Amino acid sequence: MAAVDIDMPMETESGSQILNLKDLEREAEVFKEEGNAFYIKKDYSEALSRYSKAIGSCPKNASYYGNRAATLMMMCRFREALEDSQQAVRLDDCFMKGHLREGKCHLSLGNAMAASRCFQKVLELEPGNMQAQQEHKNASSILEFERLAEYGFEKRDFRKVVYCMDRALGVASACHRFKILKAECLALLGRYPEAQSVASDILRMDPTNADALYVRGLCLYYEDCIDKAVQFFVQALRMAPDHEKARLACRNAKALKAKKEEGNQAFKDCSYEAAYRLYTEALTIDPNNIKTNAKLYCNRGTAGVKLTKLDQAIEDCTSAIKLDPTYIKAYLRRAQCYTDTEQYEEAVRDYEKVYQTEKTKEHKQLLKASQLELKKSKRKDYYKVLGVGKNATEDEIKKAYHKRALMHHPDRHCAATKEVQKEEEKKFKEVGEAFTVLSDSKKKGRYDSGHDLDDDGGYFDANNIFRAFFGGQGGGYNFESSPNAGPGNFFFQFG
Repeated sequence: MAAVDIDMPMETESGSQILNLKDLEREAEVFKEEGNAFYIKKDYSEALSRYSKAIGSCPKNASYYGNRAATLMMMCRFREALEDSQQAVRLDDCFMKGHLREGKCHLSLGNAMAASRCFQKVLELEPGNMQAQQEHKNASSILEFERLAEYGFEKRDFRKVVYCMDRALGVASACHRFKILKAECLALLGRYPEAQSVASDILRMDPTNADALYVRGLCLYYEDCIDKAVQFFVQALRMAPDHEKARLACRNAKALKAKKEEGNQAFKDCSYEAAYRLYTEALTIDPNNIKTNAKLYCNRGTAGVKLTKLDQAIEDCTSAIKLDPTYIKAYLRRAQCYTDTEQYEEAVRDYEKVYQTEKTKEHKQLLKASQLELKKSKRKDYYKVLGVGKNATEDEIKKAYHKRALMHHPDRHCAATKEVQKEEEKKFKEVGEAFTVLSDSKKKGRYDSGHDLDDDGGYFDANNIFRAFFGGQGGGYNFESSPNAGPGNFFFQFG
């Protein structure tokens, strides 16, 4: 009896299990049909729910996983769809739609090699499948774009990389790897808002994506927000301790900041040679950091001015402007250097650029002052004629006239060729003219302020000026060689 008692319930339980299994299969079919109806209506959330219930009722049916995979693909949840597709073909290796969907998921995620294998399997099952043939071509084109992008990155042809990634993303729309590479190259091209946008989109979906964190940091780093950049690099390294690019960028950012600050401190301490050297060292750390390097060039130019290296300062400011054409400070610094080296036309051009960009009262005054210097530079430079500086005293002006008048007096060159006599006479007149203006405080003031002197009775008699200065009463001048003097030594005697 005991044995019978044990056997009978087992038979009843087995029959009940068969019954339950059939009920579950029927239930699963109902859920599937409901899912299909929602799928047709494009109500993918409800379709997903029904297919999931069908799988719950009958987890060994490949088509249910295939249908849920198709729904997840429509919702752009390709990683989940990939898992369902792979489960479908594990349950039924001849499930052609399963292999096709797996291939499409791989393709959308940028796994072109894996996608190719899936499409090849479809073509083995159904050689004339047009969809598989086309997708196989798409996979091949992505592999080619990847190859071209890799070559372009090595050659620093970042525009080409962006182009290739755009084309690849036209097929592999969910590939984070392609998006990151595109974003990195956009950052290297200085297109920071675009790069930030791509990285932010990825981080919204995956806040722990180390590559996206790295790109965010890279954009901030290249925009000279070094402290914030370091925070992102550190966060990326927390997510992926072996992220070599983030590690290198973090090291460069810290080194660049430290060297720049060291140079700034040296400049504040008036150690201009040290500042110049430190800025030079900082410029070697990362050639890709355009904005920071533009500031370093400008800073080195400022140190160069203090060291009277004006030509080098101009070159440094020009380098800064090439890196950042909107860098107003570099234009102003270069314009001042041009003025100090009497390159007035170049100075005016820079001040015009500044004023066009920022129409401030200060910039307008700088432009007007530069235009005045340009106008003055086109007249005779009486200070140069006498060989004195623009801040020369009255006594220095008199001494300079005394020297130059004797040097260029026509009587001194009476034995020279006619060409030399003519040139020396011209210089003699210019010396007299310069002395007449610079020795008269009113005329000097008008001359220094840029006014024309033609209206002041601008005729100068160099001989009269000479007589008045040297106190001569007659009109004859003799420059005779002293019998005891060496070559080129003369004494002046009134006749």
